[in-house]
Amino acid sequence: MADTVTILAVDRNARNLELMQAFLEKNGYHVEIASTLDAMDRAILGRRTIRLALIDIAGFDRGIWERCERMRDAQIPFLVIFPRQQAAIQEESLEHGAQGALTKPLAQKQLLGLISGLLGEETE
Repeated sequence: MADTVTILAVDRNARNLELMQAFLEKNGYHVEIASTLDAMDRAILGRRTIRLALIDIAGFDRGIWERCERMRDAQIPFLVIFPRQQAAIQEESLEHGAQGALTKPLAQKQLLGLISGLLGEETE
């Protein structure tokens, strides 16, 4: 089940993106990555197999919300990740179609639970 799921990971920070990709792949997911808005656009338009997106909005301009709306319109569920000191982002994330918003640092077990829930997977 999880080995056929593609998750789009979006983050401006290359190291964070690398860590997220390694974590998700270790847990059986295929991961596409995007570190720019253009790369995110290409992923949204070109990959019909993306089942979920994890979007760390730190470092992106307001154009990130337009991409979030495109994800919503394409019926791709997504979670927004943001720094703890930007708590007002949670409400804006939900307004733009996010299924949830998580503050950093992320709890790995919680993240996997949310991913499984959004994908309709059975948890062990």
